[in-house]
Amino acid sequence: MKKKISLTDIAGSLNVSRTLVSMVLNGQGDLHGISAATQAKVKAKAKELNYKPNSIARGLRTGKSNTIGLIVTDISNSFYAKIARRIEYRASLFGYNLIFCSSDESVEREEALIQMLRGRQVDGLIMATTFKDDSVLSELINEEYPFVLIDRIISGFNSNYVVVDNYNSSMLAVERLIGNGHEQIGLLTVSPSHLSTIRDREQGYIDALKKHDLEITETNICEIPFNDIYNQVGFELDRLLRGSSPVTALYATNNNIAKACLEHLADMNLTIPNDVALLSYDDIDVFKFCNPPLTAVAQPIREISDHALDILLELITTGTQKQGEEKKIILSANMVVRKSCTRF
Repeated sequence: MKKKISLTDIAGSLNVSRTLVSMVLNGQGDLHGISAATQAKVKAKAKELNYKPNSIARGLRTGKSNTIGLIVTDISNSFYAKIARRIEYRASLFGYNLIFCSSDESVEREEALIQMLRGRQVDGLIMATTFKDDSVLSELINEEYPFVLIDRIISGFNSNYVVVDNYNSSMLAVERLIGNGHEQIGLLTVSPSHLSTIRDREQGYIDALKKHDLEITETNICEIPFNDIYNQVGFELDRLLRGSSPVTALYATNNNIAKACLEHLADMNLTIPNDVALLSYDDIDVFKFCNPPLTAVAQPIREISDHALDILLELITTGTQKQGEEKKIILSANMVVRKSCTRF
């Protein structure tokens, strides 16, 4: 195995001290009065020997690793994958690397991921949290550890966050279906139901029906387990569409549910929108190419990502903000109207 080049190797080859080499390679040569010629020799020798710095060791020395962590529920979900890609790109422009993980909607796994990432000396976290309460996150605040919540918040918990106005955008989505003549609308939502996004989208559905004096039928509201979306959607569609009072429209509260609906409707030989309309909260590229193209609520992925990273880098650079000075950003979503909601 090829030997890993160390600071000591560089120092020995130049007959200088290891401390001098460390100062130069850490950008502190001028601060300590090391001549430009000596600094140039050290850098040239490091390049010649293909020296690779130990980022973990450097982080332990400086207290800063130039790495941030991103915890989402499912990195394979297009919504979170695009957020991760955008944050990774912009973080690199500021000299930061990104480590991203999936919590699988598990409180226990999310807590373990936070501990793991902090053990790796990440400078701060961006999280789409699954926590029901603020016990773990309150500890981070008490320790003045930088973090920003995205997508979801915890009710009554004061923190920095960047979210979308799920309630109003959900209400507008259901009103789009109602405006196209649908009165029996099935809601396909996902568990765990304590998540702020799910609560707000469901409440938007309920209030849209109330606003238009439509009956709220409990059997039309289906909660789909996160870890069994495909199978459960099939069961619920069979019940919603082949029962005694079938729905004429389906509202899927995330893109994974909408994709499962597309597959099962095809298996059931039902067409959109002739047999049933379909609208998705979350817009993904494939929806543009469906037959017909799917109407969807498009979340502002770039804005979510950019605001969250900007807040986190400010916290890392200047220190945790004081209580009561948290940045709370609520963004609007955009309805992308296609052809999947027309009434017959």
